[in-house]
Amino acid sequence: MRLHVNGRPHKFSGDRDMPLLWYLRDVLGLTGTKYGCGAALCGACTVHQDGLAIRSCVTPVAAVENSEIVTIEGLSESGDHVLQRAWVELGVPQCGYCQAGQIMQAAALLAESPDPSDEELEGAMSGNICRCGAYTRIKAAIRRAQDIGT
Repeated sequence: MRLHVNGRPHKFSGDRDMPLLWYLRDVLGLTGTKYGCGAALCGACTVHQDGLAIRSCVTPVAAVENSEIVTIEGLSESGDHVLQRAWVELGVPQCGYCQAGQIMQAAALLAESPDPSDEELEGAMSGNICRCGAYTRIKAAIRRAQDIGT
């Protein structure tokens, strides 16, 4: 099976039902994507499949064959994506565990809707849980990324 992750082709001959999360972390060593709940409820494992945010903990590797997968490591080679810069500028994370998933969800949102309403933003981000409760700073960073990006 052929996979394309962060702009690079990969071959995989293992279990096609393996969750994409484990392939990314254990096979490719891309540990930025986190395991949170294993049931697609928290968003810590969010990555992009052809530009759309998906939960990698419940997505089998077979479901992403011939798709373009982007992880937090692939969002920007140098870690300076507009959202990453906004996150740092505003000091968003407390523990930081959910932040890769938060950023990936926000990146998909802004790619689809560059100027989302508060309702669109909150709706898109509602499936990403932050145990520290940094939601106000997350929302501010998304808005700051819009300002930086223009």
